[in-house]
Amino acid sequence: MALTGAAAPRFILASASPRRIDLLAQIGIVPDTVIPADIDEVPGAAELPRAHALRLASEKALAVAKAQSNCVILAADTVVGVGRRILPKTETPDEARRCLALLSGRAHRVFTGVCVINSDGHAMTRVSETRLKMKRLSAAEKQAYIDSGEWRGKAGGYGIQGMAGAFIVSLSGSYTGVVGLPIYEARNLLNSAGVGS
Repeated sequence: MALTGAAAPRFILASASPRRIDLLAQIGIVPDTVIPADIDEVPGAAELPRAHALRLASEKALAVAKAQSNCVILAADTVVGVGRRILPKTETPDEARRCLALLSGRAHRVFTGVCVINSDGHAMTRVSETRLKMKRLSAAEKQAYIDSGEWRGKAGGYGIQGMAGAFIVSLSGSYTGVVGLPIYEARNLLNSAGVGS
């Protein structure tokens, strides 16, 4: 929901993620346009998970901003980290299996970087950090999750809003940040840019 008025900037979501669209709708904000950003998401040498999430969110917003004017752009990126290690956004069952094996019985962190570029071209950023612990998974639990296909395209090989929610023993931080967009931080940034109320 953008500001009213003839010259009101359009609100563009630089992500095709249905989860991010749903989370924005939860706080009464609907993008005028969705333009997914196409950037290289390979981590830099020795790049840490928090820095990676922030860089990707910023690069996505800037990539979309280059071809737009008089608009507000929001981009986000979610990264799962185990220590200094960045887990991939899993695309194959083997990748997902490796992530589950690494996360099983361990604590990890989820970082979601958020970048909002206002209609003047000024970028504002935040990073949400959430600490979680996953239960020790049995072989049957791992296989059932692999068979579900819910891991596909998910950072760290799982989505907390689905079956894997039952694997999480504890969570400290932003649940919506783990889903893909920390709505507290996103709303504050969008309000500062004149979107929402």
